[in-house]
Amino acid sequence: MRDRETKLISLVIAALLCAIGIVIPMFAPKIILEPASFTLASHVPIFIALFISPPVAAAVSVGTALGFLFAGFPIVVVLRAFSHVFFAISGAYILKRKANMLSTFGKSALFGLTLAVIHAVSEVVVVTLFYFGNSMPKNYYANGYFMSVILLVGVGTIVHSMIDFSIALFVWKPLSRVVQIPVSAKVVLKKEAVVK
Repeated sequence: MRDRETKLISLVIAALLCAIGIVIPMFAPKIILEPASFTLASHVPIFIALFISPPVAAAVSVGTALGFLFAGFPIVVVLRAFSHVFFAISGAYILKRKANMLSTFGKSALFGLTLAVIHAVSEVVVVTLFYFGNSMPKNYYANGYFMSVILLVGVGTIVHSMIDFSIALFVWKPLSRVVQIPVSAKVVLKKEAVVK
């Protein structure tokens, strides 16, 4: 495939993933642990984007964050969405350098946990700035910093990220067979593993 076609297909895939990433928060189930809430599968498009390449990961993470901005979400939510750029680009570059990170359960779990920690730290930093700037809803202060920010946002984001990573990996394995562009994430499917 020519380089120009590859770029065009990558652009179309990034646009589709952005659209899916904007629509998911509108319809997916939410888990509410006051004062935080988590939308199931909201990070799946970003994970799939980082499996493809760093530019696609950057485009989708920024595109989905812009969706939150244009939809009128509170600024803290929008900035939490923009913080996804850090784990998306980090993960995409790790996969570009070590394409076999998804080849076994152990490597996949370690990779997912690494991204989850980057994801959580980024979101905790954003929420901490708003928390100490007295810009958060009152129920954040009622529960205290440790409970509201460290446990609910930090640990909650790690769990949420790992769940969404697992969903994305489940979707990516069969999808990787039909994607016609070079991708960063190489997945060894069971059928292929037996043949080799």
